[in-house]
Amino acid sequence: MKRLFAAVLLCSFLIAALLVEAGPGAVAKPRVPAPRGFFGIDPQSTPTDADAAYMKAGGIETIRWPLAWGSVQPTRKGGYDWSSFDPVVEVAARHGMQVLPILYGVPTWINRKYTTMPIDSGVARKAWIGFVEAAVHRYGPGGEFWAQHAPGVQYETVLPRPVPIRQWQVWNEANFFYFAYPVSPGRFVRLLKITTPAIKRIDPAAKVILSGLFGEPTATGKKGMPAAKFLEAIYRTPGIKSFFDGIALHPYAAFPEDLEELVEALHEVTVENRDRVPMYITEIGWGSQNNFQEVAFEQGIRGQVKQMKAAYGYLLENRNRLDIKQVYWFSWKDLKESCTFCDSVGLFREGTRFHPKPAWRTFVSLTGGRARP
Repeated sequence: MKRLFAAVLLCSFLIAALLVEAGPGAVAKPRVPAPRGFFGIDPQSTPTDADAAYMKAGGIETIRWPLAWGSVQPTRKGGYDWSSFDPVVEVAARHGMQVLPILYGVPTWINRKYTTMPIDSGVARKAWIGFVEAAVHRYGPGGEFWAQHAPGVQYETVLPRPVPIRQWQVWNEANFFYFAYPVSPGRFVRLLKITTPAIKRIDPAAKVILSGLFGEPTATGKKGMPAAKFLEAIYRTPGIKSFFDGIALHPYAAFPEDLEELVEALHEVTVENRDRVPMYITEIGWGSQNNFQEVAFEQGIRGQVKQMKAAYGYLLENRNRLDIKQVYWFSWKDLKESCTFCDSVGLFREGTRFHPKPAWRTFVSLTGGRARP
């Protein structure tokens, strides 16, 4: 009788577990605890204090945000205007969060196309280096931004604890024409060779992360190149390993199995080049609209949850073997009239209020955080 009772009890537990797993918004428990700083977010609009409070409660520790040169220095002789980036750093610091800047883009006085890397003239190279050095001077350890927000300074919001920026990402999706044209590993190497020294002259301990590479662009030639092939070409430059401290990937894929192949392929390139360098997944995401036939990254409410659980499960389980330092979900809230799946890729519905999707509950279960501040 005792054996019969134990068997019935075990079956009950198994059935209950299956029901929880299959239910909408089912909670996923990470099999491997994530290290500190593992979970990041890519917002599509400037985060507010309310956003940051939810992020922090939910286990998010880093905000990735573009530091666009064109916005900071719109005119050649007008100096630097940090008003588009300061608010992000201030909100993040107030809540004890880091910021990962994407050094990206050119102002129109350098080139009409912001996707053209600033390497083709002495004027462009010198101006880019000046911009990069100014950014590190401002937001790095002991930087101007932190001095301006120190206790006792009038007319500025006080930030009792500085959270200096120590990691910098060079460009965005350098292997995809939407962000870089022409797509060229050689051109990116030239940019890297002037950017890294500029950063480390100001902060020798800073970490330089390569451009987040789009996993498998459909475009070819000057418009696109697979991430693994692009990284492989970068390694052909003698001595290039000393110019970066991390590689980065945007493994957008219809299914997690495809994501795994993209991650493994990029890691294999580092192994073949005998480079023990950490990996950063600086964008990952699926949309919640049921629009799979038109946009492979939109798979409905349940699909968003399912793919999130599978992707993070794989990344957490293999983080030591692949040396994955951080993973950033794209995005925080939905945003209409942006990219093809930006209107449904968020963890929350669009708007100033907080209307969470089932994916938010799943995300919080992965981080070990709370659903509300």
